[in-house]
Amino acid sequence: MAPSDPYPSPPPSPAQIEADPILRNALRYTLSAKEYKTLHQYLISRSPPAVRKRALPPPKYAALVQSKDDYNGAAIRASLRVFIATQTSLKLWELIKGSFFAGGKPQRIKPKNPILKSPNLRLSFSLSLLLLLHRLLFRFFSRLRSNLLTKDAAPFRRRNPRISRSLTSRLAPAIGASLAGFALGVYPGDQLRITIAIYVATRSLEFAYIALEEDGWFRGKPWWWGSWLLMPVATGQLLHAFVFDRDCFPKAYGDFILDHTPNYVQRRPASYPPNLSWPSTNTIVDSLAEMSRLNWPPFISPILFPSTQTLPPSLTQLAPITSPAHPSHTFLSCATLHPSTPSCLTTFVRYILTAFPTLAKFFAAYYTLFALPKWRKFVEEPSHELNALAKRVLRTSAFLTGAIGTSWGSICLFQNLFPRTLTPSSRWVLGGALGGMWGFVDRRGGHGHFLSSIRLGIDSLWKVGKKRGWWKGVPGGDVLVFVAGLGIVNVVYEKNRGAVGGVGKGVGWLRGEELFPETVENDLEGKAEGKRD
Repeated sequence: MAPSDPYPSPPPSPAQIEADPILRNALRYTLSAKEYKTLHQYLISRSPPAVRKRALPPPKYAALVQSKDDYNGAAIRASLRVFIATQTSLKLWELIKGSFFAGGKPQRIKPKNPILKSPNLRLSFSLSLLLLLHRLLFRFFSRLRSNLLTKDAAPFRRRNPRISRSLTSRLAPAIGASLAGFALGVYPGDQLRITIAIYVATRSLEFAYIALEEDGWFRGKPWWWGSWLLMPVATGQLLHAFVFDRDCFPKAYGDFILDHTPNYVQRRPASYPPNLSWPSTNTIVDSLAEMSRLNWPPFISPILFPSTQTLPPSLTQLAPITSPAHPSHTFLSCATLHPSTPSCLTTFVRYILTAFPTLAKFFAAYYTLFALPKWRKFVEEPSHELNALAKRVLRTSAFLTGAIGTSWGSICLFQNLFPRTLTPSSRWVLGGALGGMWGFVDRRGGHGHFLSSIRLGIDSLWKVGKKRGWWKGVPGGDVLVFVAGLGIVNVVYEKNRGAVGGVGKGVGWLRGEELFPETVENDLEGKAEGKRD
């Protein structure tokens, strides 16, 4: 270990800072003059005299770092702060997850990866690079458009009409800046990158739909039309994937469904002998998939025919459930889902009455937590806000209770309506779609739930198709989807900023519009000169 320097060098004086261009640029890319003034006011001015003496006064700092064009400096500062904030947040999340969500289990020691292969570092670098490139590209294409619209560029426009029309289009800066989305490729291609790409793509299509709707494209649409129609499509695909391709299904979503279907997915009874095996929830679901492949075999009661083989060889693991099942059952699926109750309708009604209070408690706590930031509204208008909160809880609880119960109950319904060999596997899609029709109940407040479900459905469908060989993945395809989605968001923001709602502030910040209003002015001036040419 090297000995410490007994004569440490003093910090640089203001004169040294002014003379050193590297240090001056480092300050410029770290703190703006306005930020330094705030820092000086609240921190440096209250520091010890030695620190105050060596610190630059705010006017002198502003004169030191001022530049004719501070846009690049501001873009780099924002990019660095995104990197630091993201890296800090990820480290903090790892600490919280290891401390509070470990569940008392010993933490496995993860092998240390090289610093350049760290997923957290690469995610932080990807997001910061995305911001930097987006701002620089947007400004580059804005200035290029302005220059091409001037009189001096008229010869170029005549020689290259197609390129000129493309580069002088109002949408050219928006589309060109979207190329910054390729920075997402810095992050490893895992589930998070796919999730980000699907989210941006679906949100961009949502904004495009809103913009087209405001332009009058969907006049005369029926009163029942809305985003809730996405729910039957999503739940149909998800239910089929849950039964036949559970490895392509989001685990957290599957656990939530199984936790709230005790009436259909039978749990181990408390009085059942501990030395005997009981099928797990996944085993029961896999057995239902096997019944589909076997064209839904009938139920032969072991109580009435004790000496007969009542189960197909591939379904013998269901014996603990079906052996004591009510003898009046006709279908093996019904004997598996509700063995003690022969009536399918009674089971469905009992499920609704049992599951609704549980889900209502869950969503009451969920929505109350998210309503805490709006506590001032509750103080000013308590009755109105509480009434709105209660309606939202009841609608969401009724929607999910009906959706889950109908999806499971449709198995019994189709057994009574369809022949055994009619669409034995595809009826799961139809059953999920029937469950998704409950989205109509929550059509006014469940927009976020519908979009989340369709994102899960898209992700699951892509994985199922890739697993079954329906299509092949394109290297970096999720990055291409992200770039396309970012381009659509930019285009919609350019044509109709109101269509993107609150996201518009984020898009404007991503462009850095507040940092270079002169570019917009030059753009308009160049456009006017181009028209006069």
